[in-house]
Amino acid sequence: MEILYSIFVFLHVVGAAMIVGIWIGNMKKPTVHPRQFDGAMLQLITGVIMMGLIPAMPDDFTDPNYIKLGIKLVIALVVGVLAFIGRRKYKANEPISTGLAHAVGGLALLNIALATLWN
Repeated sequence: MEILYSIFVFLHVVGAAMIVGIWIGNMKKPTVHPRQFDGAMLQLITGVIMMGLIPAMPDDFTDPNYIKLGIKLVIALVVGVLAFIGRRKYKANEPISTGLAHAVGGLALLNIALATLWN
């Protein structure tokens, strides 16, 4: 079970890299790329799966903080919705506001900070 959990952690980190990497790469001309939506969905799906696997894990493997996980889930949902809006605008060739682009990247970065800094 620990190997399966670790695979989902890996995929979760890949999703974060997709969102934040594209955001940083486009910092001069901020936009929301469709791959950021894919990364947000990857993070959301793997995060929910990992939350579901927590009860099956040995007690010494993980000590869940459900308040932290709940806050991260809400932020992930917001990132997903904003990335979906940005993806639709991108595909329709409509202008994407700088605020939308920075909200997607910044909130994803906040989620990473919560995951790593909140004990």
